[in-house]
Amino acid sequence: MRIGFIHTVGFLVENFREQMRQAYPHADCFHILNESLLQDLLRRAPQALVYRRVVEQILLADQADADLIVVTCSSTSPSVDIARTLTNKTILKIDDPMAALAVRNGPRIGLLCTSTSTVEPSSALLCAHAAQQGVDIDIQVLAVPEAYQALLAGDRAIHDQLIESAVTQLLGKIDVLMLAQASLAHLRERLAGLLPVQVLASPSLLMEDIGRHITEYEQRTHSIEGSQS
Repeated sequence: MRIGFIHTVGFLVENFREQMRQAYPHADCFHILNESLLQDLLRRAPQALVYRRVVEQILLADQADADLIVVTCSSTSPSVDIARTLTNKTILKIDDPMAALAVRNGPRIGLLCTSTSTVEPSSALLCAHAAQQGVDIDIQVLAVPEAYQALLAGDRAIHDQLIESAVTQLLGKIDVLMLAQASLAHLRERLAGLLPVQVLASPSLLMEDIGRHITEYEQRTHSIEGSQS
């Protein structure tokens, strides 16, 4: 199975490359990185224009004959809905499995973001899953943009300290905490120790979803080969 990843943050390329090597070493993967997409959203460039460029990256992966396309940026997830109307390839949003699980474990959902561009699309995704599941939810947004600036400056320690300090604001107010960005995933266990609720991170749940698609692809392939023999 050929899998194309679309990234807007540089360090996620090697992060997901290594995860795929360990979990699914036989998958044929390639990575497309365009950092300008998230940068422009943070600069408040017109969303429609940025989303159009994200769609172009997705179509590039389609043209490269990817069987599965994975978009690892939560801020650009609305563009996936557009791209799905333009190709019959399966396209995964990094936070889709996480949002679905958060809604099942709600109804009071904490949404932790460091990139302000993530708040709107992640909230919309939670509401979409709530509608699908037929439940009402209450979203408590906690945005810590100064932590994102620390991360961009290369100071992960300050990033982590700011997050750990800020998250105590949610004590007693939520049933589950959703870490809206992959850059927060390494804090999942530490934050779970600070809050008596389930803390969800997207990468591990996404990897499980990718695994299901790989299994289904292999089953289809074996079925076709068996019918031809």
